[in-house]
Amino acid sequence: RVGFEIGRWLKTKFLRFFSLRSSSRMTTKVGPEWTRRDRLLEIQRKYQREWEESRVFEADAPLDASKPPKFFITFPYPYMNGKLHLGHGFSFSKAEFCAGYQRLKGKRTLLPFGLHITGMPIAACAQKLRNEMAQYGNPPVFPVDDDDEEAPKKPEPTVKSEADKAIAGKFVGKKLKKAANKPQWLIMRDMGYTDEQIAAFSSADQWIKEFPPKALEDLRIFGARVDYRRSFVTTEVNPFYDSFIRWQFRKLRAADLLEFGKRFTIYSPADGQPCQDHDRSSGEGVQPQEYTLIKLAVQRPLEQPCFAPHSGVLGGRKVVLLAATLRPETMFGQTNCWILPSGEYGAYELSETEVVMCVDRAARNLAWQHVLRPYDSTPKPLFTLKGEQMMGLPLSAGNAILPTVYTLPMLTIKTDKGTGIVTSVPSDAPDDYQALMDLKNKPDFRKKLGVKDEWVMPFDVIPIIEIPGYGNQAAATLCQQMKIQSQKDAEKLAEAKNLVYLKGFNEGVLITENEWKGVRVKDAKPLIRKMMIEKGLALSYSEPESRVISRSGDECVVALTDQWYIKYGSNPEWKQKVADHVASTLECYTTGTRRGFEETVGWLTEWACSRTFGLGTKLPFPEAEKFVIDSLSDSTIYMAYYTIAHFLQGPPPGQTSSTSVNLDGQKPGPYGITPQDLTDEVWDFIFLGKGDAAKLNTKIPADILKRMRAEFEYWYPMDLRCSGKDLIQNHLTMCLYNHAAIFPPHHWPRSIFCNGHILVDGEKMAKSKGNFMTLRQCIEDYSTDPIRLAFADAGDSLDDANFVLNVVNAQILKLTKEMEWSKEILGPAPAGTAAPREGELTFFDRVFATVLDKAIVDTDKHYAGQMFRDAIQTCWFGLQNARDEYRSNCASAGQTMHIAVLRRFVEVQALLLSPICPHFCEYIWREVLNKPTSIHLASFPEPSAPVDVGLLMAAEYLQDTLRTFRAQIMKQAKKASDKRIENGVIFVVGSYSELQVKTIKIVYAEWVKEGCQIPADLAKRIQTGGDPELVKDFKRVMGFVAYLKEAAGKFGEKAFQTTPAVPEKAILESNLSYLKQQLGLSSLTVHDAADPAAPDDHKLRGRCEIGRPVGAFWG
Repeated sequence: RVGFEIGRWLKTKFLRFFSLRSSSRMTTKVGPEWTRRDRLLEIQRKYQREWEESRVFEADAPLDASKPPKFFITFPYPYMNGKLHLGHGFSFSKAEFCAGYQRLKGKRTLLPFGLHITGMPIAACAQKLRNEMAQYGNPPVFPVDDDDEEAPKKPEPTVKSEADKAIAGKFVGKKLKKAANKPQWLIMRDMGYTDEQIAAFSSADQWIKEFPPKALEDLRIFGARVDYRRSFVTTEVNPFYDSFIRWQFRKLRAADLLEFGKRFTIYSPADGQPCQDHDRSSGEGVQPQEYTLIKLAVQRPLEQPCFAPHSGVLGGRKVVLLAATLRPETMFGQTNCWILPSGEYGAYELSETEVVMCVDRAARNLAWQHVLRPYDSTPKPLFTLKGEQMMGLPLSAGNAILPTVYTLPMLTIKTDKGTGIVTSVPSDAPDDYQALMDLKNKPDFRKKLGVKDEWVMPFDVIPIIEIPGYGNQAAATLCQQMKIQSQKDAEKLAEAKNLVYLKGFNEGVLITENEWKGVRVKDAKPLIRKMMIEKGLALSYSEPESRVISRSGDECVVALTDQWYIKYGSNPEWKQKVADHVASTLECYTTGTRRGFEETVGWLTEWACSRTFGLGTKLPFPEAEKFVIDSLSDSTIYMAYYTIAHFLQGPPPGQTSSTSVNLDGQKPGPYGITPQDLTDEVWDFIFLGKGDAAKLNTKIPADILKRMRAEFEYWYPMDLRCSGKDLIQNHLTMCLYNHAAIFPPHHWPRSIFCNGHILVDGEKMAKSKGNFMTLRQCIEDYSTDPIRLAFADAGDSLDDANFVLNVVNAQILKLTKEMEWSKEILGPAPAGTAAPREGELTFFDRVFATVLDKAIVDTDKHYAGQMFRDAIQTCWFGLQNARDEYRSNCASAGQTMHIAVLRRFVEVQALLLSPICPHFCEYIWREVLNKPTSIHLASFPEPSAPVDVGLLMAAEYLQDTLRTFRAQIMKQAKKASDKRIENGVIFVVGSYSELQVKTIKIVYAEWVKEGCQIPADLAKRIQTGGDPELVKDFKRVMGFVAYLKEAAGKFGEKAFQTTPAVPEKAILESNLSYLKQQLGLSSLTVHDAADPAAPDDHKLRGRCEIGRPVGAFWG
């Protein structure tokens, strides 16, 4: 035994040692192979210092009455219970790239960055550390479990405070997966902190001191174009922000949009407070689901074998099975009740006269909804029974036509939904129908489950609803149509259920012989539910739509609580304002984002906004001072606070934000304003323009108040909000609601861009997979600009984006090689090499110059649409390829590249790429192009001329022709290896045939009709279009359509000119020497097929078409 304990002790020490070693991530890549990375790090450090010292990213409203163009961008402030990671960096990059673009477009651009500390996470994490030290010592020595992982057993600490309750839930709640149970101490070690440092984090203050400044440091090394003067933390820790939020909530209450009362809400019993989205470790977005609990009373309960042993407990009380349903209007058609044979059901006291049966999870919810006693607790059952013990119980079912139904087994019941008991209506529920048919049609199955014939065979489907197309037994109709064979056909049954329920609700009519006959289902449903509850035939019940776990580890319930609520959705006028804004004036960039807002506005309802535990701002009402505002409700209009934050807590004049960090507002601000000066009158003046600055009851000078008002007026509204898609369902929609409640329409957000989550090398980022990286660690390993390029390359849609480390590595090489090439090509030519030429531009010079012009136009369009992946395809990868092709073409033509074209390429590429790679581009701008000021002060490049699409088409034609004839010559050469091919002739067509002109007109019309796209069914449209000539020569027509389709994809409308855009003969003749050199020919002639005098010894004339010249080559 002693040896065993020593072994456990050594194992614990071993795991602790290597946990600390691995957590510190001392893996920064070093060595000669990382010289290029180190060069990029050196450059970024240099320019970041310069940007900081010059305050290039600080933006202010003009002091005069002018209003130069502006662009105000915000990003949801991250929660400060840890370091920024790649996910933060990816989502933030969408705002940051846009800031770089808008600066280039000549707009005063403001990108501030706040830091969120509201809510439970910091307080809960600090409490966890205190609990762990109390339980396991300082530093804690955790027991080692059987899986060789260092993890604690579940202690049962004494619960004294609300905070303790929150943490107790972590240990005494239902078992979670191991990752969720990892001790906070070990999580801190994984962040790289020593045991001595970790102990200090047992105070929430240490988290606030540590992580917000680190986040801003990480943004600086990311090269973020942030105005750090405006950064702040939330909660009453920051008295300025605290005053702002209190003003906001007084506004909401004054508008009757905030009220107190009992409401159903997702609730954590261990935490003792509501658990909304950002209070959860899992289950974000889950809402309460309302059910009707149908009462199925057991007939003669004490005569039933399963209840007889409990007669002393039951006495003469009724025993009722509770069955949860979403369709109370169908209860007339009940034929039986389903029970899970292996399920465990508890008996709970509903009243002095009634005992109910259900699973323990449902009982817990019912107690917190004040249905079961003791209220607000986890009730203990009077006794428990297995489902198999309750088979064959005779029941009187609420609202059923039949006087008696029986309990029957169903093997697919899930006890994590509803009550574990399901009433059966086989007329309109495909699952019920098929399960009943399985029992009726399979005697052996009945025998196996112990089901007596009298419980099943007399009971047939009872028609209760007529549904157009499905009849009065919709479930049977669908099961037969879809050929469902058994209750195991889960996918088909789910599809059938959706079809029946949807059509039944919208179009169904009750046909029961009672007062409900002829009433539409959608009208009858709420009325029948109300009637059943009033008659005592049913109960109202709610539970979370799916499992919700609080950040303290507690499984949440739906509770009826006294709460402060923001009345989202319940005020029709308010809701309509938001819906109209989403539909008509809010730019959402993607249809998925707009649809997400429309759906959320449709279902979002009253929101519990107060908490009793955690950090925050207290509700500003005498009767509510014990409550703090939740983390989603204090973050809906803080974008307005950014506009004046630097007046309140910015650095003193002449100092940078890095030398005077005042995130909590505890230091004197630049104008000596105190929180006490910020009365509601002052806030009203700044944000709503109410009152006279000279007459306000405040110590703030009138001129400063006017400047603050002007600052807000200049920057608002917010031009762009960038965020992950998960915030549509809460924060972003609440942001729209609160702006609509407090500000006039011209100050509502103009656009919101949402992106998906980020994967790392195709996998979800997780420490368990070894692919979790903080933003700083990634930058130290790879440098900033390659990471930013990989962020841009990862994608911009609502789909999850893929951050590929190989892309990052590749960009280190690509960026540094481009730096070297640019420096070399624009500098003095090395001895023995030809310098770039000057003078008149050649065909290839003009083509490349036009490519640059098109890249400017295309990149501008991509940046404006927040399509950064497309932007780098045009301004980086595309331009790199075009430059390489230009270099190759010039070399093939026996000449160097043109110096003016090269210089413009380097300059245009630097400008276009600067939103993505500011450090690399600053280096090119300053040290290669020798510009006197920062690239951040430069302007977006203008095309040198309108994009010459014809020239680009000509270049494309030349290269296609070259590829075609090179392949032809190589094939010939293989057949005649003894003869060298030296001569050639090419025939071209100078105009379209009548058939081709007709085809162009038809295809163009369809292209316009489909929004500048060639329809996928174009072939079918041509065949059925009624033109016999096109149908007769269909194969040839479709070959020409393929040519048009390719040309339209590259050159747009220009491809549909009925006069060829490319003068083929002239292009080939003007580049004849280039073609001969590339094809290895001594002689080459070009003829127009329409020229009767042209010699045609090889009979080529009739074989060529527009865009497809024909050639013959010989020795």
